Order: sequence, then structure tokens, then C-alpha cells
Amino acid sequence: MQNRRKFLQTAAWGTAILSMNKSVLARIPSPGVSASAGPLVVSTWDFGVPANIAAWKILSQGGRALDAVEAGARVPEADPNNQSVGLGGLPDRDGHVTLDACIMDEHGNGGGVGCLEHIVHAVSVARAVMEKTPHVLLVGEGALQFALSQGFKKENLLTPKSRKDWKKWLKTSQYQPIINIENKLGGRDTANMPGGKHNHDTIGILALDSRGNLSGACTTSGLAFKMHGRVGDSPILGDGLYVDNEVGAATSTGLGEANMKIVGTSVVVEMMRQGHSPEEACRIAIERVIKKWPDWAKQIQLGYLAVNRHGETGAWCLQRGFNYAVYSNAIPNKLFDCKSSFETSIQ
Repeated sequence: MQNRRKFLQTAAWGTAILSMNKSVLARIPSPGVSASAGPLVVSTWDFGVPANIAAWKILSQGGRALDAVEAGARVPEADPNNQSVGLGGLPDRDGHVTLDACIMDEHGNGGGVGCLEHIVHAVSVARAVMEKTPHVLLVGEGALQFALSQGFKKENLLTPKSRKDWKKWLKTSQYQPIINIENKLGGRDTANMPGGKHNHDTIGILALDSRGNLSGACTTSGLAFKMHGRVGDSPILGDGLYVDNEVGAATSTGLGEANMKIVGTSVVVEMMRQGHSPEEACRIAIERVIKKWPDWAKQIQLGYLAVNRHGETGAWCLQRGFNYAVYSNAIPNKLFDCKSSFETSIQ
């Protein structure tokens, strides 16, 4: 009788838990089924607008989300006037432009490159790592050798403007590995805070295609005037980018070191798995940073952008100033200001 009573109690608890799980899972469409009104692409910052245009050309014709995010990310990578990504990116303190990037598809496959020099389209090299090697991440000289073996063109990424800015920085900043010395672009003010719009940024791009599949990409030239060899969050799955086709996708922007300490995009996706909206999920991740490092959090910028399987989007950041672009059938490439935990502006 006692064993029967224990069995009935266990069964009752199991039924309750299963019922609770079903209520959460009911909010998440099954794989391959889109609950959105149509395809969607979202990108970080104002340069996400032209990136979205390139991605939308593919999505609007029924193309794959993976192809769309790669095409979108390649736009700022090739823009010499964008000093945050690819060609023309601000160099490290030794004058080397080094790129970090990653990409993920709807099957959970991913590839990345870190500290890659001389190749404009790091995101495409990351895709080649994903599709043509048994690895997830290649770095430094090895990443360059692989890129060249795949037919990528070697070229100088340090433009005259970025070289001039680097030379100016050398005059006002001590050339030694002092903590946070790389954050001095022209003086310590909120416009140049670590991870801010000017020092330094990333493009993260997420897409949902007409088949209901998700993919994402993230690419950057990293923190300006960083120590040579520094790799941030952008090429690391679960940090700069995370995609789970059953739940949603998330990307990050801002100071990579802060994001890496909480594995932020994986946190965002897991919060969406638990039933939180994209915005709520991003806010929860940001609040973890604030809780762990309350003083540091006020001095840096970090933001998250997410989309769930329903095609709902959301974002949250530490400081005011982060924005993101959304392009869908209902929203023709509109720029949105991100909600923030603090009122400090990085503009």
C-alpha cells in the first residue's frame, strides 16, 4: 500500500510538471513551421539598414535564412567607411586589422574565425569553416591559411583613414598593455565608452525565412586598439551569436568581455525557451551583468537583439544609444531605439 501511495504521488507530480512544460512549449512552434506573417531580418545598429536590404533580396524570393545573413553581413564588411567591421576597421595597438566572425544555420551547425587578417569577408570564411571542415573555430595564421586555400583574396584592410586614427591614438595613449588603455579614442567620455558606437562595435544579423527556419551571423574588427591577439565574443557560438531553430536566435553587440562572462546569447535563447519574449529574454541577460558587476556595468555598453520562432523581435542594452533595424513584410526596414537599463547615452 505504501509503495502504491508513493507511485500515485510520483505520477501526480509528473502529470503536473508535464502540464506545465506543455504550457511553455505551446508557445514555441514546431521546427520548420513559421508563425510569423512572412520572412524577417533584424540587424544591429544603423548600418544594419543596408545589411537588411541585401538580406531581404534573398528572403523576399523565398531564399534560405543562412544565405540572407551572410549576404547582409558582407555589406558592412566591404564598407571602408565603417570602422567597426571588415575593410577599414580600426586596428589593434600594433596596427593590425584583425577580424572575428561566426555564422550558424537552422540545423545548429556553426563556424567561426578569430584574429583573422587580410581577408575582407570574415563571415564567408566562417561559413566555409562550418561547411568544409570538421571544426567550429579557426584563428590567426591558421584561419588565414584556410581562407587562402578556399580562394579568398588577401588584401590590406588598414585604410588611410584608419591608419591616421591609429597614429593619432598612439600620440595620446601609452603604448603598453595598461588595462583599458584601448578605450581612449580621444578622451574618456560616454561617446567613447567601451563597447560603444565608436569603440567598438559589431554587426549581428538574424533572419527567419519563409520556411520558418532561423540563421544568424556576427562579424566585427573588434575593440579598437586592443592588445594584439585579443579575440572577443563575436566568433564564439553562445556568445556573439546563438541559434536554436526550435526556439529563436540572439546576437550581441558592445563590449565582448562582458558578454563572454555570462555566455549571453545562449542565456537569451534559453530564456525564450522558458517562454519569455525576446525583449524580456534580452533584459534578463543584461540584468545578470548588472547584478554581477554593478559598477562596471555603468561604464560599458552591451546589448542583445533576439527573434523567436513566431517572428517576434526584441532587444535590451545597458546604456541608451543602441539601435537595430527590422525588415519584414509588415515593417519596411525601420530603425528602432533599444530600451536600456541605464539612462547614460553613448551618442
